Amino acid sequence: MRNDTFMRTYSPRQEALARAAAQQQAAASRPASTANPSDILAQYLIKQEPYYRPVADEVELYEAAYSVRMPIMLKGPTGCGKTRFVEYMAWRLGKPLITVACNEDMTASDLVGRFLLDAGGTRWQDGPLAVAARYGAICYLDEVVEARQDTTVVIHPLTDARRMLPLEKKGELIEAHPDFQIVISYNPGYQSLMKDLKQSTKQRFGALDFNYPAHDIEAEIVAHESGVSLEVAKNLVHIGERARNLKGHGLDEGLSTRMLIYAGSLIAKGVAPLAACRVALVRPITDDPDMRDALDSAVTTYF
Repeated sequence: MRNDTFMRTYSPRQEALARAAAQQQAAASRPASTANPSDILAQYLIKQEPYYRPVADEVELYEAAYSVRMPIMLKGPTGCGKTRFVEYMAWRLGKPLITVACNEDMTASDLVGRFLLDAGGTRWQDGPLAVAARYGAICYLDEVVEARQDTTVVIHPLTDARRMLPLEKKGELIEAHPDFQIVISYNPGYQSLMKDLKQSTKQRFGALDFNYPAHDIEAEIVAHESGVSLEVAKNLVHIGERARNLKGHGLDEGLSTRMLIYAGSLIAKGVAPLAACRVALVRPITDDPDMRDALDSAVTTYF
């Protein structure tokens, strides 16, 4: 046996650490970015007030949650106003909002960042979650259940007392900016499709329940957003309510407030109400001939 001070052995972990250290040193040797954080976040500021009609005390509850930087989960069916609520609150608080549309192909690198190659060599590119945590923005993960569970666990260190985001590939630990908050939206109706959040994820969030508004409030929203009269908006809401009663009885989802606004927008542009409802309400939601006939009958009842 050789009389070396230590034996040389193959260690993948040591090699990986050495590569990471070399990449970090190379990145440090390049000129630092002169971008101002305020310039980076400027594109995410909401310039004009989004229209949002409060239906209960959700605005006050969210403001209280943001004051202690509590992660928030918005639970409710599709098209009921969850995204608009987040936009409104970001505007109300004067905070930049970085929105991520989650999907099943999204990886952890899509959220936190990755190394990229360019003319100057290898450089690190922060992902949207890292940008929000580093500079102080609200990060909104839209329909988070669409992402794989092994991807969503990357948010765990940011949603407890640590408020940190490890960038393992870069060898950096981001301490969340004091203004950072994470918000996710979640449709409990997807549970039947085996798409649900882990309990270890759910219990890191406070939750606000959303649903379709009461009749008069929803009609007010549809009239404001589409430009139709309040009477037409009320008729559209009646159709929506009848369709929602068919959920689980031929329809997977009822007509959302968003769809009612689409129909109202077509009517406001001069499209005949029957045609507008077929295009915006009936045809998108089902291909079953009997169900289409039932919804068409509901439309003819009010128009």
